[in-house]
Amino acid sequence: MYNMKFEGLVKLLNDEKKITEFLYTRKKSIDPIVCPFCGKRRFYLMNRKRIRCKKCRRDHDFLGNTWLGNLNVGYGKWLMLIKLFELEVSARKAGTQLELSYPSAHKAFDTIRHAIVHKLANTDKELKGEIEADEAYFGGKRKGHRGRGAAGKTIVFGILERGGRVSVSIVRDVSAESLLNETIKKVRRGSIVYTDKWKGYDSLMFCGYKHLNIDHKHKFKQGKVYINGVEGFWSFAKERLIKHHGISKHKFLYYIKEMEWRYNNRDKNLFELLVDYMLGAVN
Repeated sequence: MYNMKFEGLVKLLNDEKKITEFLYTRKKSIDPIVCPFCGKRRFYLMNRKRIRCKKCRRDHDFLGNTWLGNLNVGYGKWLMLIKLFELEVSARKAGTQLELSYPSAHKAFDTIRHAIVHKLANTDKELKGEIEADEAYFGGKRKGHRGRGAAGKTIVFGILERGGRVSVSIVRDVSAESLLNETIKKVRRGSIVYTDKWKGYDSLMFCGYKHLNIDHKHKFKQGKVYINGVEGFWSFAKERLIKHHGISKHKFLYYIKEMEWRYNNRDKNLFELLVDYMLGAVN
């Protein structure tokens, strides 16, 4: 475990050998590094980001098939890009600070988001217990109406496990079929699902869930029946996404999943998590 503050990172970046040692140590802690030529696991750490097998004496780029090796950017700048991403600095400002073009910085940030989504897809766990479910609309030039009139908007369905994590997905509509399919995929049968009064949730009771709802026209909470938790996530996400001044529809999934990841890990060391994700293999 490590806690890389900004000042410590700047100091590390002044020494290329230490950068390589840092990444090599982190990579080994995630999964074993194996020589692609002879299968052995003992290496000499060389200069210029390479390692040499102690058995066959052949050199190997230990970061070649990782997200970190996915762009032609020096590893020192990559680490600083990860730090600036953690701090929610815009890609444009990050590029200016690191003397990178805006397209290069933007592509680097997109790569980090892809690594996050890849990690989430491979570590997703079933939600259970007391669950809150709700949907929200993002984008578009005008305010949409619930269940209709959402032209130009992206509909996101959110499921929050009380005392646990939130999981979001993009849905084509808010029909009973769409909402039920996502719930069945993510929530254990027998769980209690709290929603508002939208009719699309009515079929939950026929699929192994205890369904309780609250009518927001009259009140927002009745005992344990409320969806304040998932609505808190929508506020968390929208407050951050508005800073991007418009996100293309084909990239929106990566941004909303980033918000899911930030929310679920808001009490953790995000830089540490991101470095480990970026050192993972690109499949």
